[in-house]
Amino acid sequence: MKPLNEITIAEARKLLDEGVVTSKELTKACLTQIQSLDGALHAFLEVYADDALAAADQSDQRRADGNVLSKLDGIPLAIKDNMLLQGKACTAGSKILQGHIAAYNSTAVRKLIEAGAVILGRTNMDEFAMGSSTEHSAYGPTKHPRDPERVPGGSSGGSAVAVAANMCLGALGSDTGGSIRQPASMCGIFGLKPTYGRVSRYGLMAMASSLDQIGPMTKCTEDAAIILETIQGQDPSDQTTSNEAAFKPDWKTSLKGLKIGLPKQAWQAGGIESRVLENTKAALAELEKAGAQMVEIDLPYADEALAVYYILMPCEVSANLARFDGMRYGLRKQGMPLFETYAQSRAEGFGDEVMRRILLGTFALSSGYIDAYYVCAKKVQALIRQAYAKAFQEVDLVVTPTCPATAFRMGEKLNDPLAMYLEDVFTVSVNVAGVPAISMPCQEDGGMPVGLQLIGKWFDEATVLSTARVLESELSKQ
Repeated sequence: MKPLNEITIAEARKLLDEGVVTSKELTKACLTQIQSLDGALHAFLEVYADDALAAADQSDQRRADGNVLSKLDGIPLAIKDNMLLQGKACTAGSKILQGHIAAYNSTAVRKLIEAGAVILGRTNMDEFAMGSSTEHSAYGPTKHPRDPERVPGGSSGGSAVAVAANMCLGALGSDTGGSIRQPASMCGIFGLKPTYGRVSRYGLMAMASSLDQIGPMTKCTEDAAIILETIQGQDPSDQTTSNEAAFKPDWKTSLKGLKIGLPKQAWQAGGIESRVLENTKAALAELEKAGAQMVEIDLPYADEALAVYYILMPCEVSANLARFDGMRYGLRKQGMPLFETYAQSRAEGFGDEVMRRILLGTFALSSGYIDAYYVCAKKVQALIRQAYAKAFQEVDLVVTPTCPATAFRMGEKLNDPLAMYLEDVFTVSVNVAGVPAISMPCQEDGGMPVGLQLIGKWFDEATVLSTARVLESELSKQ
């Protein structure tokens, strides 16, 4: 049997039900791995060892009493550092919130706790989720588990590394423009961005409220489904959550009759690494072998999605981060007049990338420019949604590479914001349109991981995950 920290949630669930292992043994195995590797990789900002072991003991007692709460009861998981856990520090990777203690639980984390999951700790991230490399954390960068000279992607890089390095059995990340899928691709794991409104954002520190969505980061497709089943659902504390029917897995063994759209804007784009193109096309061949039909499609305004995202997102950042002023939360500079307190607290508390996006958003929302930038971007956003709706009248899924390149070297793009933003070129349209998508690993040739992105219709995570699972099965035979 594999070491306990290396198994999947589904495998752990079976072993727990059979009485072969205990939650405490699973938790100890993960904590040992964290102690062994995290000093080098810096996936975690804080580990709740004592609390985790106590929660594992409680889970084992429930199992002994025949009162198992859910499929996640006793499963050790990690959460990103922008999701509130009552009584614990939560900083969103920022100096301005250093030492801030959460007063309540975010809905997604509360649902995990109510399901009996064991929370191991909070993971590192780009400050306020702004970045594609986890180099923008105020507490130092997270490093790639296969090559510490490279980045793990971002902004959910800590969660991705925690899963990929077997420090936990699964984790939560948040995705505003690819922050679950891009690090999942770079680290060789599965990362699901659900439909906007499927999972509550209550207690998630907002970056861009109309784009943010919490989702699972896991070792296999089935694990992503297990976590999504637990954290989904309408929430009276978040009026953007949907009353659509709950997600239920619908696993299929064949893809016969499934039509997959290949947008020419992605597959014919320049700048894709040859190895990424080679491996993703090989994965497409496996989908065809499983019965899927490939159809080249036109996805209008896909090329404009990145520009639209980098107008809308900074505008919402500018509004959402106005609350961090040195008065109510975190860092406050003392002994100066009110305006100077605001200015100095924000100047010292925010990193360069956060300040850059606040300034971009403030400029785009300013009098004389709001119509030219923000209003125009909202109009194109509507066109992008219409383009996806039209595409889904012809096909069941849209498939692209997740990223144009594999994990790049630390510092390589740190001083080139445009190059960093281009890492999101295939992922941002999903958030702009609000549709679900998963990134899954599509190669195991010994090189850096490559991810394939499967995009589905609104609230059709079942087809996305079922297709990913069939492909996962086919690739595992190689």
